[in-house]
Amino acid sequence: MVHETEKQRWDRNFSDLLQELRVAQTGVQILFAFLLTLPFSNGFPRATAFQKDVYVVALIAAACATALIISPVAFHRALFRQGRKPELVKYAHKVATGGLFFMFIAMVSSVLLITDYVLPWAVALVLSSFTGLFFIGFWAVLPWSRRDWGEPDETEDETDTRRENPEPYQVS
Repeated sequence: MVHETEKQRWDRNFSDLLQELRVAQTGVQILFAFLLTLPFSNGFPRATAFQKDVYVVALIAAACATALIISPVAFHRALFRQGRKPELVKYAHKVATGGLFFMFIAMVSSVLLITDYVLPWAVALVLSSFTGLFFIGFWAVLPWSRRDWGEPDETEDETDTRRENPEPYQVS
């Protein structure tokens, strides 16, 4: 097992989180761009009131997901070189989780919108429900049920030692 300093661990956690956010950011931005252009398409005026309501839910959820997933960048800029990387990593983790929740809402709502537009309502509801359950399975149930895969980041002894001998570090 490679031993890393607390600073190295926070740097690694921050780097890992940034990579995850880059993937999520691209996906949500593409969805958001699609939703922004949808009302200007020729078929949108034929959408039912229900479909327009679902559209608004998807649009607002995509906007919230975009804001939350990009917000660690603004937070990093505000804390740049203040030695507060642990705070930044904890904040980014929380907003990334919130961003994924809103992305889930946006994606399932978008599936419901499109399937309801092209298929009978009952089929759209079944497909959208399946989509929601699929996301919940892979984004929540599987990760939470398998949290014990692999080695932990640190042992309790390492944590206690670090608390007694904290190392200085800078946010880069």
